[in-house]
Amino acid sequence: MPALRILPDSLVNRIAAGEVIERPAAAVKELVENALDAGARRISVTLEGGGIARIEVTDDGVGMDAAALALAVQRHATSKLPDDDLVRIASLGFRGEALPSIGAAARLRLTSRPAEAPEAWTLTVEGGAVSAPAPAAGPRGTRAEVRDLFFATPARRAFLKSPRVEAEHAEAILRRLALAAPGVAFRFETDGRVGFDLPAQDRAARAAALLGADAAAALIGLAESRDALRLEGFVASPSVTRATAATQAITVNGRPVADPVLKTALRIAFRAVIAAGRHPVAALWLELPPEAVDVNVHPAKAELRFRDPGAVRGLVIGAIGRALAGAAGVAVPAARPPLGFRPPARSGWGSVPLPGGSRPEGSRLGGLAEAALPFPAPPQVAPTPAPAPRAAHPLGAPIGQVADTYIVAVAADGALVLVDQHAAHERLTHEALAAQLLEGGVRAQALLVPAVVTLGPAAAARLLAHAPELARLGLELEDFGPGTVLARALPALLGAPDPAPLLRDLAEELAEWDAEGSGPTPAASLRARLDAAVARLACHGSIRAGRRLRAEEMDALLRRMEATPRAATCSHGRPTVLTFGAGDLAALFRRG
Repeated sequence: MPALRILPDSLVNRIAAGEVIERPAAAVKELVENALDAGARRISVTLEGGGIARIEVTDDGVGMDAAALALAVQRHATSKLPDDDLVRIASLGFRGEALPSIGAAARLRLTSRPAEAPEAWTLTVEGGAVSAPAPAAGPRGTRAEVRDLFFATPARRAFLKSPRVEAEHAEAILRRLALAAPGVAFRFETDGRVGFDLPAQDRAARAAALLGADAAAALIGLAESRDALRLEGFVASPSVTRATAATQAITVNGRPVADPVLKTALRIAFRAVIAAGRHPVAALWLELPPEAVDVNVHPAKAELRFRDPGAVRGLVIGAIGRALAGAAGVAVPAARPPLGFRPPARSGWGSVPLPGGSRPEGSRLGGLAEAALPFPAPPQVAPTPAPAPRAAHPLGAPIGQVADTYIVAVAADGALVLVDQHAAHERLTHEALAAQLLEGGVRAQALLVPAVVTLGPAAAARLLAHAPELARLGLELEDFGPGTVLARALPALLGAPDPAPLLRDLAEELAEWDAEGSGPTPAASLRARLDAAVARLACHGSIRAGRRLRAEEMDALLRRMEATPRAATCSHGRPTVLTFGAGDLAALFRRG
């Protein structure tokens, strides 16, 4: 057995650096949290090369003199724990590992001056080697400059993504910190491009500035208390959703977190009012006594342990539910079916053989896109008689709609058939787009007037960086200035949807692609990515719930479903059709 030994401090610091500073965004987080704890009222963050080449964080906080500066880069030195109590944590950081860990992995220079001091002091840390403080020029506050991140640990540097992706991670973290501290002015710049420059604001203005223009116009305020818990914030109405949870900002006692208890509560609160697979937009601030929460259960302090998680969960779900119910035009449906109702387990059209290859009688050409089906509200006249069900048509003949969302049909064997028109058309559009993609590329339709879409600098840069892949999907995009893209063409099958929600969702999914990387099989990864993008396109180009259809349109949809592979589920795996045979109906009515 090898002999035991004590590791040298230089190696210990490098190990700590790997635990605390896994990418440039983590260094930004630690430095900005230090600035907030120092009472800064304005914080500026500048990145070069995604933060790999350079990070600079400048604040106007209380600053440090020479002695404090030298102590700040020692392991486990902190001003944030006045005593040995690790329960009542009132600051953002307290571990005392961030600065020495950054200095062990990069070239760190700190320059700081207290307000009353005649001069500033500076020191450097390179690969763990600390210089003596020296006099310097500098304004009140602290400037931290990090260069050549992971030069001392090149193996970790090899795992970093591209500079653009690393900059996006840093911006995402900074946005959450800016939402957590709206009373502090924040500026973010990367490679000469200003991501945002926000003055000190109230919570409503900060949320509106960072959550997107569409969400800002649909924010619903909430403020509720329960015992020692208080929840305030904003949620966007259910009409505004996102493809991912990236626009959910939750702050607990001033600390931005991604806690599973809180995120689950948010999802449950919206579960009954938004489609599965979509995510709500929210900015929430939860305040509770420090002793009621343990923040020291996650290395990055992103997750928490609540003393009474049930009370926290109940407050979040209840407050959001009441806010949605009280908003104009928003109704919150019942959380579960009426007592006694049990939907049958089977879905789809069972083992009935589907017609092969040929276009079914009565179907329409094209993709049933919204542009081809304007769906005007029909005059109040007698309904067109529905065709009689045929044995060759497993989904039967349509007889009407329920809530302008579900097509009701009767099969030849008397079974009742319910079809979710949006989910079904989403699958049809998905398969049509996928077929075009296999043939060489999705056919594009040039817009008569190119659409100017403002998405924000990061999202716009992300879309433009993936322009070649998106062109294969029928999307032709050009740079149109900071944070703005020009959409010249969209996939022809989609008709004429609003390009802004489509591009916003694609930008969020592209962020997840970049974070995951291409892996060992780039070709397979690209195919999977393009299929996911096709699913997103299909969702935006499909018939929406609440659209009234004519009898011939309903019949055409059913016939195309019968001729389309995988039509029993939508692109997100939800069922498109439910069938109720005579036995199922008898069981629902408890007939013997």
